[in-house]
Amino acid sequence: MRALKRILPKSLFGRWLMLLVTPLVLLQIVAASVFYQGHWDTVTRRLALGLAGDIALLIDARQLIPDAVMQDRLRFLAARHMQVTTRFSPGERLAGEVPNVRFYSILDNMLAQAVAEKMPNLGFDIDTRRGDSQIEIRIQLPDGVLYVQTLEKRLFSTTSYVFIMWMVGTSVILLGVAVLFLRNQIRPIRQLAEAADAFGKGRDVPGFRPAGATEVRRASAAFIAMKKRIGRQIAQRTEMLAGVSHDLRTPLTRMKLQLEMLPAEAGANDLKRDIAEMEKMIAGYLAFARGQDGESAVPTDLPGLLDDVAADMRRHGGDVTLRPMAPTELPIRPTAFRRCVVNLVENALRHAAKVEISLTRQPGSVEIAIDDNGLGIPPERREEVFRPFHRLDPSRNPSTGGVGLGLTIARDVVRAHGGDILLLTSPLGGLRALLRLPT
Repeated sequence: MRALKRILPKSLFGRWLMLLVTPLVLLQIVAASVFYQGHWDTVTRRLALGLAGDIALLIDARQLIPDAVMQDRLRFLAARHMQVTTRFSPGERLAGEVPNVRFYSILDNMLAQAVAEKMPNLGFDIDTRRGDSQIEIRIQLPDGVLYVQTLEKRLFSTTSYVFIMWMVGTSVILLGVAVLFLRNQIRPIRQLAEAADAFGKGRDVPGFRPAGATEVRRASAAFIAMKKRIGRQIAQRTEMLAGVSHDLRTPLTRMKLQLEMLPAEAGANDLKRDIAEMEKMIAGYLAFARGQDGESAVPTDLPGLLDDVAADMRRHGGDVTLRPMAPTELPIRPTAFRRCVVNLVENALRHAAKVEISLTRQPGSVEIAIDDNGLGIPPERREEVFRPFHRLDPSRNPSTGGVGLGLTIARDVVRAHGGDILLLTSPLGGLRALLRLPT
């Protein structure tokens, strides 16, 4: 079964085409076999017997009419009405074994059987491959050899070719119509798959609408409904968290005003720092929850975007270098993706002195690598840093890092584009953040 599965077509179009072609080919084989056994074989045998009977008649007439003038007249009539020409070579003997038949086709076999049946006591030699559409039969008579020539069409029925041409021609026409029909039926399924793939990569599919058979239309309508539900859920989540953020900021603002009115004491300063950290956490959480909602994917020059990020980081004092990149354009959400790259570069600069950015094209994907020369992260703890509000620094000191949402937001953005982020060991000795985006 596994070997059969490897042979079978993988696409739906290929399998449907196989289901059409296989019965059609089997039908052609059965029809040709029935035609050959029931018609072509019988007709050809009768034609061969008719030719052999004409030759036997000429031989018997030659023996019954010894007059030379009458024999010439008989040969003339045979050539005129039977399309058979004869020539007698007195005293000649056929060389080799007789009967001697050069078998090239089924016609040779049938003609040999017919001659042996009509003239059982005479040796003969048959040559059906003279190259001039002629058949030559040499018959050993007691006093010499009779040469008989006739046209190949006396042994061949054109109905066989006509039947095969009609059978193959109609099959090809029907197969062509079936292929066109299959393509029209497969196209809506392919469009649905492309729309689902584009939606999974965070790209808009504004022109998609249900088409095709009823089942395909139902699947397309279900996809559109699912897409709308996901959009509503994201919008509701963003609005809810925006409201929660606003509601939390109001009491925090009042607390800050009250603390400003208190005397400058150590306790008040600690509370101010706590409130500032809470505001920073709320802002980061809101950014994480908002994600890239509301932004459409547009074709973007990735090397240009990465160059802008690197230049911005260098203006703030970071040692960021950009390796040479080939021109690459990809449909992405530029603002969200820029935020993702900035988070990764800032995270790398926070723990390392040098950062390198590179872009490579792979079959079916684009890879962006952000390498640093820091201490890196142990392999067993690399997945932890993607958890919201999780930091490897146990002190939770804001001066040594953010609130623990940078890598979470970065992965959320990349996965919304249909890709993913991997943390690996960098060639510089630190950590490599590898962004893999599908093309």
